[in-house]
Amino acid sequence: MFATHVAAALLSHVHVAATWVVQEGGGGVPTDAIGMWKTMNWVAQGVVIILFIMSGWSIGVMIDRWMAYSAARKQSRAFAPAVAGALRDGRIDEAIKVAERNKKSHLAKVVTAGLMEFKAHQDSPGAIPGETIEASKRALERTEAIVHAELKRGLGGLATIGSTAPFVGLFGTVMGILHAFIGISSSKATGLAAVAGGIAEALVTTAIGLLVAIPAVMMFNYLTGRVEAFDVEMDNSSSELIDYFLKKRGDVRR
Repeated sequence: MFATHVAAALLSHVHVAATWVVQEGGGGVPTDAIGMWKTMNWVAQGVVIILFIMSGWSIGVMIDRWMAYSAARKQSRAFAPAVAGALRDGRIDEAIKVAERNKKSHLAKVVTAGLMEFKAHQDSPGAIPGETIEASKRALERTEAIVHAELKRGLGGLATIGSTAPFVGLFGTVMGILHAFIGISSSKATGLAAVAGGIAEALVTTAIGLLVAIPAVMMFNYLTGRVEAFDVEMDNSSSELIDYFLKKRGDVRR
């Protein structure tokens, strides 16, 4: 909602500025998108194309991560009580099956690795009890690192777009101003009519750069917060599973 208000405000400022330039300069600059695109030089058009590609990429990452995180959250909510009930009754095989049915859940991926490692050592003849716990702990840590990397996939690109898009727009601004000065030099004229085209290009590229960067930065921060929450959940699940293994080993000894 905030990004929508910012975008509307930026577009309104661009429209007002362009209208003011037209009125002061005699009406030589179009204010519609197609007309302004045609008046741009190839450098400004290239900047706009690059910004739209960056915007499309960032939107794709946002949608992909939103869908992945929503599926992980939904399946984890179904997985947690089911696997807890199976482990409470000592049915490790059933717990593994429940985890395999929720492959999109970040918790299921971690718990499955720990349970399978524990079961493999438990079924192995002559296995050392302490080594079984340590092996399971290492399996949990490895899987946590892998799942964390999977959850963060694409966020680096989103951060890059959020930090570089304003500078790409600024490059377009500089080239627009340069175009304006070239117009003054070639026409031997002064006043707003001579620089209207360059000013319009500068305003458009700056506005588009900000419109690309602001949602990217906001969504990067939001998605990073969700990844951190998932990390906490995986850490807690790993700790609870290790406690379960220790309790299980104590029961076997008795």
